[in-house]
Amino acid sequence: MTAPATTTGSIPYATLLSFTRYVGRTGPRKASFVGGLRRQRESGHGFNPHGQLVKALKADIRFRTGGTYLNAVADQVNPRWKPLYESVVPGALRYLESLPAKVEVTPTRDALCMIGALPVKINPHFGLRYPDGRGEAVRLHFDEEPPQDEAAVATLHLMARHMDLVLPNATPVLVDLRRGDVLRPDVAVKGAEVERWLAGEAAAFSAMWGAA
Repeated sequence: MTAPATTTGSIPYATLLSFTRYVGRTGPRKASFVGGLRRQRESGHGFNPHGQLVKALKADIRFRTGGTYLNAVADQVNPRWKPLYESVVPGALRYLESLPAKVEVTPTRDALCMIGALPVKINPHFGLRYPDGRGEAVRLHFDEEPPQDEAAVATLHLMARHMDLVLPNATPVLVDLRRGDVLRPDVAVKGAEVERWLAGEAAAFSAMWGAA
């Protein structure tokens, strides 16, 4: 479920999730997506069904409980969300198993990113610190389909751009939680080209928002 934009009035605004989902779309699907976001914001509706799963994953990392919390969480949520949790937990367990035993959960901060005139909220799910001092700011992907290349590039680039605020001395990662895969920035991707691309996408997003 897409997180809604959350400012007042008709000013274009996006979360990292909504903006990266937008850039992963093409043609008329972009305009319909932006129109849906604006209507969702104006109605005040929106709910994040993944909150308890994120808490369970963080608890298993923090307390080194090997999946105890993740294995239990599907039976603790509203029955409406149980099929969703049952489909995501196996991949979350694979991701958990890939982490070293002594990794620590650490807080992150949200940041407000300006892409041209469009504000985008950068909000990782949590941070990690490894025994060797490395840090990661973790954003989770819950969708049935793997993250599209454009969405992954945008997510990692925007998180990296504001890492000094989000989690100093860390790098961004995008975890495809259903499959347990971890995506990291590609050093071959040219940041200046990504910036130009995102600036164009943000301008189009704002124009579509005003026309919605």
